[in-house]
Amino acid sequence: MGLLAGIGQRFMDFSNRFSGYFRQRTRTVETAAQQYVRGLLQAETKNMERMEEVIPDADHQALQHRLSESAWSERAVLDQVAQEANRLLGGHEDSALLMDESGFPKKGTPSVGVGRQWCGQLGKVENSQVGVFAALSRGTDVTLIDERLFLPDAWTTKAARCQAAGIPKAQQGFLRKTDLALAMITHARQQGIGFAGVGFDGFYGNDPAFLRALDAQGEVFVGDIHRDPRIDLDDPQPLVPPPASPRGRPPTALQTQTLALRIDHWAQQPPATAWQPVTLREGTKGPLRVEILHQRVGLWDGEEAQARPWHLIVRREIDTPTEIK
Repeated sequence: MGLLAGIGQRFMDFSNRFSGYFRQRTRTVETAAQQYVRGLLQAETKNMERMEEVIPDADHQALQHRLSESAWSERAVLDQVAQEANRLLGGHEDSALLMDESGFPKKGTPSVGVGRQWCGQLGKVENSQVGVFAALSRGTDVTLIDERLFLPDAWTTKAARCQAAGIPKAQQGFLRKTDLALAMITHARQQGIGFAGVGFDGFYGNDPAFLRALDAQGEVFVGDIHRDPRIDLDDPQPLVPPPASPRGRPPTALQTQTLALRIDHWAQQPPATAWQPVTLREGTKGPLRVEILHQRVGLWDGEEAQARPWHLIVRREIDTPTEIK
């Protein structure tokens, strides 16, 4: 019990580093913030009514009012969390910023951003809130450093609903999840968070505008993509073709000089010797080994003057070589 009590005390000592963000000139919500943190750890259901049952001297109505209505800065708290994480995990060659989303099932309609949408926690479309999150990692160590709540258009197209829920006017516009992810990456750089690259899954990797925005910012990134994008093995050299005849309007659209292939179709062409064995990590049943195919390719969006020269890595399981990722 002494060890557990010591862990609890160290956690509260750590939480006290953030106390200053909950103090204003004439009032403080520091006690409410401490009660809320304890409630998150102790209450089985993470709402303020249940927290009141396990936290001495807590009143759920007062707790709700103090944390919701007081002018403490959520952004300042998150930025301090990011700096604490950066001190431990950032600035190394294997430090990475990982982007992903998470859904939270909800009942009713008052919760900000709630609606019928894909909820990864349930694996289906359900009434839920969805947040996009940024985590700083190094090796097997990882912690969250930022978040953004996704607002579906059922919210952003209804100003009165947003106003009633207390959403600041500047945050009532519609932003895609990839927009939120890009904003967090940019903010992390502005804060001086040290990471060598950005990682994300196929939802984000399948957004060409998101990938090009990262490239334009000079970010190194590794992301899953779908199997159907088309790639060029050589520089497609987009150009406007000459007029086919002196009559009519001259062409204005760019055309490539190569034939683009779907990724999954191209991956079937190389010989078996082109696939290289790689050990990804140690798993519970031993080393996790796969085979990979690497190719420098061009990805063209149909509008840019040049294709983006990126690295394509195709992965397949050794036991099921017909399935690629």
